[in-house]
Amino acid sequence: MTSPAVSSRDLPHPARDEIRIEGVLHALSDPMRLRIVRELASVGQELTCSHFDLPVTKSTTTHHFRVLRESGVIRQIYRGTAKMNGLRDDDLDDLFPGLLDALLDAAGRQAARLGEDGA
Repeated sequence: MTSPAVSSRDLPHPARDEIRIEGVLHALSDPMRLRIVRELASVGQELTCSHFDLPVTKSTTTHHFRVLRESGVIRQIYRGTAKMNGLRDDDLDDLFPGLLDALLDAAGRQAARLGEDGA
């Protein structure tokens, strides 16, 4: 039996049982990455990388998405030429019940307290 061909466009993601809380907390400790996750959570659907208007260079944006993907916070897949980003909230909720909701709530409260833009 041969293994299925893997596209050069397939991106590596940790399996659910490989996701570690340390990696998740590290990924969410950066304001830009937290901003990405808050927006994904508020929209509730996959978004393209270009949807996010971050005040950083394209290479830094790419780095932030890679950290989120490699920690298991988001899943990235190609649809045509677009790289789509989706929150792995089901996996995170199963592994760490309530963690993502608590972090997103705390981030929202902080943004409101500091007068920052919503998501």
